[in-house]
Amino acid sequence: MKFIKTEIPDVVIIEPLVYQDERGYFFESFRQNLLEEEIGKIIFIQENESKSKFGTLRGIHYQLPPYTQSKLVRVIRGKVQDIAVDLRKDSKYFGKYVSMILTAREKKQLFIPRGFGHAFLVLSKEAIFSYKVDNYYSKESERGILFDDRDLNITWELTQSEIILSSKDKTSPILKNAELFKTEEIL
Repeated sequence: MKFIKTEIPDVVIIEPLVYQDERGYFFESFRQNLLEEEIGKIIFIQENESKSKFGTLRGIHYQLPPYTQSKLVRVIRGKVQDIAVDLRKDSKYFGKYVSMILTAREKKQLFIPRGFGHAFLVLSKEAIFSYKVDNYYSKESERGILFDDRDLNITWELTQSEIILSSKDKTSPILKNAELFKTEEIL
């Protein structure tokens, strides 16, 4: 596995070594000891999977302390644009984001640490998306930020007319009105 830092160094691309032959392929999608060597001690306690059709945008979601979550995300089928937004008020990267295309073919993953908002946009006919988290889901602490917030200025791969949102995501606040936190509150 290769671990590649992004323009926000806490967000890391994980590129697996894929063994392929006429029978198919094999790769390690997760290995605790390598993750700890490269990123630090993280214990994933829940894994989620979603299936979405073309144009579906899920996010920008996050959870407030003490339920903040690190995520390890990947695409099992299809293609998505994955977004991680730094929401740590005291971070020099506050309000900045990492955008990456994840595909089932390439099998790359993205590690998103606590303190980040997360979203993905389906670019293929459908996508199956999987993510491990290091804290349980808490409905009471779940929050969101509007996907087209002008202060974030995210460049989405689809036009606004192609994007499909849940009613909850349509009514999320913009960044300056969102409930946020400091780094020490998420550790």
